[in-house]
This record gives sequence, structure tokens and C-alpha cells, in this order.
Amino acid sequence: MSSEGAEVQVRPGVEGDLGALTDLYNHYVSETAVTFDTRVFTPQERRPWLLSHPVDGPHRLMVATDADSQRILGYATSNPLRPKPAYATSVETTVYVAPGAGRRGIGTLLYESLFEALAGEDVHRAYAGIAQPNEASARLHRRFGFRHVGTYREVGRKFGRYWDVAWYEKEL
Repeated sequence: MSSEGAEVQVRPGVEGDLGALTDLYNHYVSETAVTFDTRVFTPQERRPWLLSHPVDGPHRLMVATDADSQRILGYATSNPLRPKPAYATSVETTVYVAPGAGRRGIGTLLYESLFEALAGEDVHRAYAGIAQPNEASARLHRRFGFRHVGTYREVGRKFGRYWDVAWYEKEL
């Protein structure tokens, strides 16, 4: 895809991405309420997370890069929804776009690739929790067929205040 003159490629994440993915995630940890993690991670601490996303199966990691510089512009994942076995056909999805790379369609490209990869897997539903307010994320999820199914009120505390999380569901 061409976006503002820069070609964007989407591919599965690999171990060599770990440092850049950790830096991107840490931005959201320290600067936003988008994630409820409250302390930044080292790449070594994030390694088990990366390795839990193989190139096949229901738990994927898709990475968007600038075709020229190979700079990571964002990533999308599908993760286990809950640890109990009956939840195995449900995943929680998420997208993170690098600071300064927003509003270029990168989230859309990532979700297109992620849902294409999941199409052949035994996955029945996808869920997404969106810390409120976050209209851009809600719009992205609605565009992909997610519908709002409920809101957990004041479910997380970060930066000295409580945050709501709106939950969205998509049939796969």
C-alpha cells in the first residue's frame, strides 16, 4: 500500500522486531491509558509475548513497516481471550500505531492482514476492549464489523483516575 508517498508492508512479526515493538508499546504504557500496563518493559520481558504469536494458529502478530526504512509503523495481534479451554475459539484483538504514523490507514492495513490470517483458523469470535474515550479506535473496529456489546465502568486505574473500557465483538 502506498500511504503519503511511503510504501507500507505488512508481515508477521519476527524476533528481530522485539526492540522496536517494545519501544512502540512502551510509548502507550507511559503516555496513554490505551493499555492498562503501568510500567514500561524491557525487550527481554516482552520476549515471551512475542514468542506467543507464531506464524500460524489463532494468536498472530502482524507488523506494518515502511518499505524503504523498515521502520515499524504499527502492529496488530490476536491473543487468547481468557485462559479457560472453552474460550479457545475466541480471541482478543488489538492494534497499536507508532506515534506520528496515525491517520495513514496503517490500522486498517494491519486489521485486514490479521483477519485474513485468521480466516482459516478455528476462531469463532473476536473481541476488543477500548479504553474510553478513543473514538478513532471505535471507528476502526466498527469499520471491521465489530459491534459494541457493553462497557465496564471505571474498571482500570491509571494516571490517578479511573477509566471505562468499551467492549466490542466481531463474528468470524
